[in-house]
Amino acid sequence: MTTKNIKYHLVKRFLIYSLFILVGINCSSTKIDNVSRGSDFQYRSGYPELRAVASGIINEDDLGIITISSELVYGSLIYKKENGLFTANATLDIQISSLEVNDTKAINDRLNFDIRKEEPSVVHSQETYLFQKDYTVTPGNYLVGITIIDESTGKSTTRKEQVFIPNPKKNISNITKIQILSKTEDVKQSIFTPETTYDIPSSIDSLKFVFQITNNKPDSPITINAELIKFKSDTSFAWPMTYNNYYPSSMPYKGIDYHSQEVINSTRRTLTDPGSVLIEFVFPALERGNYRLEVQSEGDVNDENKLYKARDFSIKSPNYPSLKTPRELAEPLAYLMGEKEYKQLLKIQSPDSLKRAIDKFWLSNIKNSKTASDVIALYYERVEEANKQFSSFKEGWKTDLGMMYILFGPPWYVDTTLDEMRWSYSYNLSDPEKNFYFKTPKIKNKYFPFDNYLLKRTNYYYNIQYQQMQLWLSGLILTRNM
Repeated sequence: MTTKNIKYHLVKRFLIYSLFILVGINCSSTKIDNVSRGSDFQYRSGYPELRAVASGIINEDDLGIITISSELVYGSLIYKKENGLFTANATLDIQISSLEVNDTKAINDRLNFDIRKEEPSVVHSQETYLFQKDYTVTPGNYLVGITIIDESTGKSTTRKEQVFIPNPKKNISNITKIQILSKTEDVKQSIFTPETTYDIPSSIDSLKFVFQITNNKPDSPITINAELIKFKSDTSFAWPMTYNNYYPSSMPYKGIDYHSQEVINSTRRTLTDPGSVLIEFVFPALERGNYRLEVQSEGDVNDENKLYKARDFSIKSPNYPSLKTPRELAEPLAYLMGEKEYKQLLKIQSPDSLKRAIDKFWLSNIKNSKTASDVIALYYERVEEANKQFSSFKEGWKTDLGMMYILFGPPWYVDTTLDEMRWSYSYNLSDPEKNFYFKTPKIKNKYFPFDNYLLKRTNYYYNIQYQQMQLWLSGLILTRNM
């Protein structure tokens, strides 16, 4: 490419990016700043998996309380077998530091966990250990850092979150950040527990939203409107590598359309007494999709005293990011089956019959049961990892990145520019059979908080995808990747 062409493309990209920013700025920046989404899984192979959330409220004594809820994935730790038990040791470091000017007060807490299990399945378990603790602080802004350290390897994972606690003595009204809790009735001693990520499995029976409103103006009652909104979004799995590229008006291209929304539920409440009030909304199980709970006070949209907070979340498959039910195990086989065969598989309603059909599919292709077992384990391991790495408005395995990760495994190299990504499976970066390009129609930012990288499809990939499918269906994927 000539120097002139390079300059042209750089200028063009800069203008497009600048226009994107200007459009975003016009879309109520203040509102977007008050939308929380929970974190993603931030998965890194070989590192302890930590999911965490921090929230703050005012208690009856007008003291600030920061509640930290964290989940540690059992199978992400390294275990030793001692006296018939599988043991692992982890350390949780918590740091709470004030962001107020000239405020140097900080809280440092260290907790040790000794995990001992009889079942060897704990080594691969995706179940989580839930930890929750309250810390008393003065009102203000805080940065919360939560670090988990696997003592066997020294590897660590850190989560950071900002928490604001309103001052009940100031003549200013506020809404705290919205917390999401869930409950599953078939779990023994079921209680509402915090949701730590954007993604919530659909196996839950009910959701609870909790937030606090401080009304410090005795002569000014506050009327609060709350709406549960569902956004139109893509739910399809990735198209084959040889299909035409997604067209701009399609949902797979758009990903999620925040302008296309449906109000699922709404409620109104007036607070006449001054002070801090804890408000809860409970909803039954929701359909899979992407949602937002909006809480705002009545008043003109340009009123600087208008209160607004929102919490985005997504309802995914029943055991997300894991796969346990026959239906969950059947769906990702879309990347190994023909269209007709796949449709026939999903028509099976009985869980037992569906499980038998899945087993028959694998064993009819891989004749050796031991080899088939190893291939199945590898395939669904990649599906779960794709869920954790590429989770967005839909399950991670359904994304283009997820499809490529499942079929070809993790790339050797990843090169990313402003809106393009290359995955390389070779030292030769110009080999068209081992280098794949993805492009995102929207740059990830606070207005569109997802990476939606779409594979640049071409008919040239027909043989490449077919050969890769055959490696899986023959069992040779265990000895060679491409």
